[in-house]
Amino acid sequence: MAGWLPMIGMTALPHLGGLYGGFITRKEVKIWYPTLTKPSWRPPNAAFPVVWTCLYTGMGYGSYLIWRELGGVTEDALAPLGLYGLQLALNWAWTPIFFGAHKLKWALMEIVLLTGTVGATMWSWYPISRTATLLMAPYLSWLCLATALNYCIWRDNPDEGKKKDE
Repeated sequence: MAGWLPMIGMTALPHLGGLYGGFITRKEVKIWYPTLTKPSWRPPNAAFPVVWTCLYTGMGYGSYLIWRELGGVTEDALAPLGLYGLQLALNWAWTPIFFGAHKLKWALMEIVLLTGTVGATMWSWYPISRTATLLMAPYLSWLCLATALNYCIWRDNPDEGKKKDE
């Protein structure tokens, strides 16, 4: 069973931030988010928890594959796992900025940085494990959509998302 622990732990790790983000988002999706002007092409609210569960599982398992291929936390693993950790921290930071603080412009800048960091993570992973890299591809695609959505919400809500009657 001990051989399975790193796989389970690394696959589950991204979900911790997702759970925290869900706690922040839950109230705001009912009260603040409906007051924003959003593009017609945005996914329905119900899609987000399903998509993020799949994305977090894929990226977490990908990180396990990289860790395993490099023999754990070694000198060779510092850059690919460090980039992964950075993108994970940036991922977890977006929700408190957007939904918690209602800072649409800051969230946009943060998600652009996040998307670039995911690309850099994938670039560093490719020579180690193509499978791990491919597990990150849906995440990068989703981030491109999320970045466009964040941009449109910021552009169409110049008052940083405050209610229009305030």
